[in-house]
Amino acid sequence: MRKSHTILIILFVFTTTYSQEKKKSTLKPSKIGFLYNYGTNENLIFDDVDYTYSTNTFKAQAFYKLGNWKNLNFELIVQPQVQFLDHQLINEQFVLPSEENYLEKRAEFTKAKTMNLYGIEFGIAVKKQLTEKLNFQGTISLGFNYIDTRTERIAKGFTFIENFSVGFSHQTFTNSFIYLGTNFGHVSNLNFQQPNNGYNILGLEIGYSYALN
Repeated sequence: MRKSHTILIILFVFTTTYSQEKKKSTLKPSKIGFLYNYGTNENLIFDDVDYTYSTNTFKAQAFYKLGNWKNLNFELIVQPQVQFLDHQLINEQFVLPSEENYLEKRAEFTKAKTMNLYGIEFGIAVKKQLTEKLNFQGTISLGFNYIDTRTERIAKGFTFIENFSVGFSHQTFTNSFIYLGTNFGHVSNLNFQQPNNGYNILGLEIGYSYALN
């Protein structure tokens, strides 16, 4: 995951710098909103039998116009968030006898846990207009976060989150928009701490945004 993290960091630094330098008005978002996401590692695409993991994520959103190219519109989405996580190790053999205090760790990690993740995420959204009020939207994003509980898969403390989302944005009223989509998400810490096996989820999300004058 090191290469993907590096590419995403370079992309976000470049686009954020460009959007800030383009004009002073970029400090004011074009839209504000919120988004709810439910995701789990137990799904039809992948299902790691070693553990269970699910998240209820609540994001505040600020949208900034980056411009357009051909028939595509680009936005920067800034998303402070909190994630409420449920996790449990199912296969105690995942904690190897070679690890220090492995029996104590097995006892600790096989208990069901409720955890929290706090952070901020930066997304680049690309929109393609399908009808007068309907847009197809794809978003790639990177977040910097803190997770408050250690598990067999990731250490307590600093983490990255990566998300790739696709969905549809529909204008319901003059300044109001509803978004429905799905996402693939990954949490890890780039080996700043051990362990760093991370989590993967597939999720569904719904959002509402309001265009500012």
